[in-house]
Amino acid sequence: MLRTIAILLLAAAALPVQARVDAAQAARLGQDLMPLGGERAGNAAGTIPSWEGGLSTPPASFQPGMHHPDPYAADKPLYRVDASNQAQYKAQLAPGFQKLLEKHPDYFLSIYPTHRSAAAPQRIYDATRYNASNASMISGGNGVEGTAAGIPFPFPQNGTEAIWNHIMRYRGDQIRMITNQAAVLANGDYTLLKRDRDILFVYGREGVTPADLDNTLFFYKYVVTAPSKLSGSSLVVQETLDQVLAIRKAWRFSRGERRVRRLPMLAYEAMQPDTNGMATADVVDAYNGAPDRYEWKLVGKQEMLMPYNSYAVHQKGIPYEKILQAKSVNPELLRYELHRVWVVEADLRKGHSHPYAKRRFYLDEDSWQILAVDLYDKTGALVGLQEAHPISYYDVPMFGSTLETIYDFKGDRYFVDGLDNNEPMYDFNVKLNKGDFTASALRREGI
Repeated sequence: MLRTIAILLLAAAALPVQARVDAAQAARLGQDLMPLGGERAGNAAGTIPSWEGGLSTPPASFQPGMHHPDPYAADKPLYRVDASNQAQYKAQLAPGFQKLLEKHPDYFLSIYPTHRSAAAPQRIYDATRYNASNASMISGGNGVEGTAAGIPFPFPQNGTEAIWNHIMRYRGDQIRMITNQAAVLANGDYTLLKRDRDILFVYGREGVTPADLDNTLFFYKYVVTAPSKLSGSSLVVQETLDQVLAIRKAWRFSRGERRVRRLPMLAYEAMQPDTNGMATADVVDAYNGAPDRYEWKLVGKQEMLMPYNSYAVHQKGIPYEKILQAKSVNPELLRYELHRVWVVEADLRKGHSHPYAKRRFYLDEDSWQILAVDLYDKTGALVGLQEAHPISYYDVPMFGSTLETIYDFKGDRYFVDGLDNNEPMYDFNVKLNKGDFTASALRREGI
């Protein structure tokens, strides 16, 4: 216990007490910077345009409940990157993409014109400007105070602040969704696991104050509905803000046992069930949970080829077997663009274990959504690549992933989550309350 306290104190000493900026700096948000901190202007080459508000209004063809029509469907690829020409684009390719192309000569990245479509509600922009002068890290970087909504650190001074921007970005007030996941083996075999999922956000919710948070980011629940042998199993999570102060609470209902069990630890390197050992607890949403087991370094901002505006793979009715090919997701359905990203490196601290001893994150400057992650083992070998394929859910508005993948280079296999093409579209107006996310609620529903 004393050793743990000492480590936390040393970590706290290594970080600035607060990241607040003065009023003049904060006033740049919405001026020469877009409201969440990205550069408003495009690049000198003209290959990245200026941010002009993103997509915050649905197109005329959109009706509530639809899978979002692709506003860029008329775009044609500018060029294709594959194993034969990737050296030409090496400076703009994350190492994970380079290795994926090397391992699979038939794989390619279709590069499209860049559209800066990320958008959020005005109240999130207003909160972010307030945070610039008021939010600060506490508990050695393991918590944040002084904010109840918005990006906490639009002017990040270190990697920890940057990763908190991802963790605390706006994802709506509540969501009900039905999605499928699959662990695709080296021979191409897989089984779809379907889950009904509910999320009730506390942080970022309209009208919530810092006092209302009670150290809670959101509540999460899922119920497995297929395959039949797993149907009925369910999970509830109460996600804390400072997980060192109070770890996330999680309960699982097992259909076979017909009882609810409190999970002692569903964080860090703990493996998610039904992922064939490919997905640790902290890879959900590209990264989640406490940052305390890694040393975080803010490398800087770079122009990189990243998954973006992934409407093609989001469209209704696409058969899942067309998306899930052997070795990789079907590249014909994926879209990549040139964007500025914050690069953040995370090195595992001594005394902790994790399959990924080092990670390199690429965070979108306009939304703080993690777009890709290079994954390294303890020997320094590049063993995996994570991708988040995002769209602007312009009916909210909110920018987030529609599909997430993890490639396991050693096993020549991959895991995918978020398949929703043949399910109802997300409901961002569903009525949820905290009472839906308790052990007793899980027990009642299970029985």
